[in-house]
Amino acid sequence: MKKSICMYFQVHQPNRLRLYRFFDIGKDSHYYDDFANRTILRRVAQRCYIPTNALLLDLIKANKGKFKVAFSISGSVIEQFDRYAPEVIESFRKLADTGCVEFLSETYYHSLASLASPAEFRHQVMKHKATIEHYFGVTPKAFRNTELIYSDEIGSMVYEMGFKTMLTEGAKHVLGWKSPNYIYSGALAPDLKLLLKNSTLSDDIAFRFSDRNWSDWPLTGEKYLGWIKAAAQNDEIVNLFMDYETFGEHQKAQSGIFDFMRYFPEVVIKDGEFEFVTPTEAAKKHKAVATLDVPDPISWADEERDVTAWLGNDLQNDAFRKLYSVIEKLSMINNEDLWSDFGHLQESDHFYYMCTKFFSDGAVHKYFNPYDTPYEAFINYMNVLSDFILRVDDAILVSDANFAAEKPAKTAKAKTAKAAKPTTKKQAAKKTVKKKEK
Repeated sequence: MKKSICMYFQVHQPNRLRLYRFFDIGKDSHYYDDFANRTILRRVAQRCYIPTNALLLDLIKANKGKFKVAFSISGSVIEQFDRYAPEVIESFRKLADTGCVEFLSETYYHSLASLASPAEFRHQVMKHKATIEHYFGVTPKAFRNTELIYSDEIGSMVYEMGFKTMLTEGAKHVLGWKSPNYIYSGALAPDLKLLLKNSTLSDDIAFRFSDRNWSDWPLTGEKYLGWIKAAAQNDEIVNLFMDYETFGEHQKAQSGIFDFMRYFPEVVIKDGEFEFVTPTEAAKKHKAVATLDVPDPISWADEERDVTAWLGNDLQNDAFRKLYSVIEKLSMINNEDLWSDFGHLQESDHFYYMCTKFFSDGAVHKYFNPYDTPYEAFINYMNVLSDFILRVDDAILVSDANFAAEKPAKTAKAKTAKAAKPTTKKQAAKKTVKKKEK
């Protein structure tokens, strides 16, 4: 049996917040920087999504279905595609039609709901699943949580929602001496199969590819396949997971990233030792070799591979708690706009911008951060959140007032209807009989 290579790409763009000042609270409830969102989405579409989708489609056709990949596309970015670049959705549909591309399920808003609210987590997963079915005509069978976040408890929730395959990080502090190049099973859900990211090989493309100071630059298809063979010498599968924006955005076209991607599948297929598989195919092909115990959440971010990139300081935790404290109030009202804003305020990016990490991971955080400092990100977000909470409170007051006004009106209407109700022929006949008996 051939060994496997599973390539998976994450597609997501957040709804960036506009500069929202303290004096805007209670006066202006438009939170988003529409210009920035449109500009960035269009730029990334031209640099990455459209050319890379076209390249993958050519590779699938040229290799007669032997080349396969998987995507997880957040609901947030699908909304922006619809609004600013519908041609991108069409290009993903063409990939879906090949049958060689698997679309995974995730949280609709690319959120951290799995760490805060099981109910909200399930709601977003089901909403995302329905969205993928609507746009691409396929039903997701495998699951990828936001930022590859996973724990035993999260795995159990995912399995209960009907998924039997899940992707996560091959974190060294969890694996210990074990290899990420096997399939594992969940501790609380033994039938849930886990595919683990090979961080070193994935990051060789995602982060190091264009670095001319890298001792292994330039990276070629033959060299990379050699590393894969060495890493999985006695193993079964190598999982290469990365952001899709790696192609053309993070690694510019002039770096040769497209040439590498065009050539690499051919090298693998001609060699014959490995074959490309999707996550669901991998789970069917390979058996779980052991149980993976993950009591505390892990992710694919930073050296720690935990959730401190989003919830690692007081700023982030304060904003996170305040946001999810609104759920109970929101459940009392049926307001589509409020629920939509609540979803977009959950996007993990907002909390990432508040990260105060520096050292080795500082450059990565700075690249993805539109704010000059984490404190500016926190203040801006909390101003928005304060206005949002005011709107929720106002909606509850209006709902209560409407209910109070409707209740006596309904009672009076019911009494009037009862008094004016005509006597039926049957009731009149009964009354006549009773009179005769007397």
